[in-house]
Amino acid sequence: MDKQQAKHYLLSKPEAKEDYPFGDKAAAFKIAGKMFALLSRHQGRDILNLKCAPDESLALRDIFPGIIPGYHMNKRHWNTLFLDNDLVANTTKACILEAVPDKEVERLIDHSYTLVVRGLRKAERLALELRQGTEVLYR
Repeated sequence: MDKQQAKHYLLSKPEAKEDYPFGDKAAAFKIAGKMFALLSRHQGRDILNLKCAPDESLALRDIFPGIIPGYHMNKRHWNTLFLDNDLVANTTKACILEAVPDKEVERLIDHSYTLVVRGLRKAERLALELRQGTEVLYR
């Protein structure tokens, strides 16, 4: 998945908004003012930071070389996904960080979005559920 495909999928989430609170080089994607994704560049590559359940975060990092602890984020709750294949210098060693398959990126975006929606204040969450429907919000 490339940067434009990721951006398109992120904005397809119900009521998702794109914002630039950290400057024009990092796009934050939010639901009800809460960030569920950050699209930027690191070491010359497009990256996507996504919220993730802590146990799943660790498993994903073991399975996919293209997923690392969240860059500039809470390492327990966020992962960074590399969106393209390249030989890059990791912070500790040179290695090939393979891109994560597109369907897995979509699943992880859905997971991040759902975690943030579930964490909204009850009144915000219920209003969102009434407007959009639970089947759309929690896939």
